[in-house]
Amino acid sequence: MSATRSVNPPKYNDITGAIRMLAVDAVQKANSGHPGAPMGMAEIADVLWNRHLRHNPANPKWPDRDRFILSNGHGSMLIYALLHLSGYDLPIEELKRFRQMHSKTPGHPEYGYTPGVETTGGPLGQGITNAVGMAMAEKLLAAEFNKPGHEIVDHRTYVFLGDGCMMEGISHEACALAGTWGLGKLTAFWDDNNISIDGHIDGWYTDDTPKRFEAYGWHVIADVQGHDPEAINAAIEAGKAVTDKPTLICCKTVIGAGSPNKEGTHDVHGAALGDAEVAATREHIGWKYPPFEIPAHVYEAWDARTKGEGLEKLWNNKFAEYKAAFPKEAAEFERRINNQLPANWAAHAAEFIAKTNEKAETIATRKASQNAINGLQPALPEFLGGSADLTGSNLTNWTGAHHVSGKKPGNYISYGVREFGMSHIMNGMALHGGFLPFGGTFLMFSEYARNALRMSALMKQRVIYVFTHDSIGLGEDGPTHQPVEQTATLRYIPNMEVWRPCDTVESAVAWVAAVERTDGPSSLIFSRQNLAFQKRDAAQIANIRKGAYVLSEAAGGKPQAVIISTGSEVSLALSAQAALAAEGINVRVVSMPSTNVFDKQDQAYKDSVLPKGSKRVAVEAGVTGGWYKYVLDGAVVGMDTFGESAPAPELFKHFGFTTENVVKAVKSVL
Repeated sequence: MSATRSVNPPKYNDITGAIRMLAVDAVQKANSGHPGAPMGMAEIADVLWNRHLRHNPANPKWPDRDRFILSNGHGSMLIYALLHLSGYDLPIEELKRFRQMHSKTPGHPEYGYTPGVETTGGPLGQGITNAVGMAMAEKLLAAEFNKPGHEIVDHRTYVFLGDGCMMEGISHEACALAGTWGLGKLTAFWDDNNISIDGHIDGWYTDDTPKRFEAYGWHVIADVQGHDPEAINAAIEAGKAVTDKPTLICCKTVIGAGSPNKEGTHDVHGAALGDAEVAATREHIGWKYPPFEIPAHVYEAWDARTKGEGLEKLWNNKFAEYKAAFPKEAAEFERRINNQLPANWAAHAAEFIAKTNEKAETIATRKASQNAINGLQPALPEFLGGSADLTGSNLTNWTGAHHVSGKKPGNYISYGVREFGMSHIMNGMALHGGFLPFGGTFLMFSEYARNALRMSALMKQRVIYVFTHDSIGLGEDGPTHQPVEQTATLRYIPNMEVWRPCDTVESAVAWVAAVERTDGPSSLIFSRQNLAFQKRDAAQIANIRKGAYVLSEAAGGKPQAVIISTGSEVSLALSAQAALAAEGINVRVVSMPSTNVFDKQDQAYKDSVLPKGSKRVAVEAGVTGGWYKYVLDGAVVGMDTFGESAPAPELFKHFGFTTENVVKAVKSVL
């Protein structure tokens, strides 16, 4: 421990001892893991889970449960111990299999693996950001559905976080917004133990954290003795009493508390204690039981099943009364919480696509995207849109959208220049349920948000990312703003569906596909410049949903070559097709708005679009590497350099995106 810190030691008992020793024994058995945080936060966890947390172990998806997030997810044995002890479907055998293949106790908590785990807590700072999204969703859902005397949405979000979460920049983005939004039902517990992997943090983390959070607009309770249950309980009660601000409870703790020779040091942060220290810890805290044996009186003290069943039953009765008084609202609430589309959705979406085709507009696809939002939103009240300070450029707003303004609810959020925070807050909203979040920024700045996008895909969350200004076509802003590798790298994220449409109809279909997708996120990539409308028949429109299709068949029906293109380069491919036809060379043009979706099609369909043995050329204003899986030994017209600062037409010519160059490429493969 640092000499400047004053922390009262714990008064050890079997209730908190169960947490400590489950963490110690599981990490020791796996010879891998982080016992320090669970040992240091045992008293905080005991008070929160046994005195305050409203949850039902028999139904981890009860809509009005409190949410608990372990942002310092390396301490995962803490949440596994809590879930096991309180009665979730997490048997002791799973704790014995900590960090093993296909266990329900992976190294970091993973959403979908373990009942009761609300989010995947691994990258530091992202758990607190998810929590902000969940608390925001609760606030907005309550404002929309609650009626006087019928508060069916009324729960809290609790989050544990450590020094690492505080250091990560994303926590600054999210916590500043939480203060602005006045998220009074969000309570964060800072495990202030003065230790990270490299040792005592005084040399690299000297922020005045309480003052920083006060500046964000949080209610801050500083210098709480984190091993004193009554002090912790008083802080939680004080936090609940403040309804217009989120609360940060700063808990002074000793990392690894209970380990007589390693507590307060970085040695206990991320490694097993070793047999000798495990035995010493048992004796030091008075734990008389062998590994993974929990006595009956401890299980009885922790068991939350009866209480949880009663809490959910009270809510079910409350919802039944709500349903009798407001049947329409109740049905809508159930639909949205269950992530179901409206009954009229298919007809509404089909009609919108048909109308878009009839209009035949030549406009920028970012404008086509806004038209899609406007056209689809009347059937989707769950739309919760936003932008990272680029609404006027991303065109993510719609007629009748209501801005969240400070503490005033709405359905459109200006996130400020916080791309990373926006993206992971949206993940939190999606995890909470009741909303379909989407948010926009320039495609170039997907780089800021990259890890949140990866987490969307990893957790299979229904989040829609709107990325505009998709190529060197944005022009004079220059190479810092011109995305050349971003579309390709987004396609490489497993479970991310990326759409780069070429006109209004493909844009409409891409939006519909993203809305209908329930097992992962979508990235929609749109142009700044106008793109020509392309004529299609009904079969072609239907085939857009397959990721790629024959947009223009070769004259005579049998192509000598195939040009594959996306987005703004589809018009260029068609121009090259016409030029080649004039020379007697018959070429098929394939539009491939989504490589990811096309890759999922059966082989027969893929062969019908890209015939086996065909000579192929791909055209896209970006890096070339990803296209060779489609062109094989063919050619790619692309760019593997950064851009330049100049008007868009000059840039396209300079980098070889011309009819002449595409014609040359086709001839080179014949």
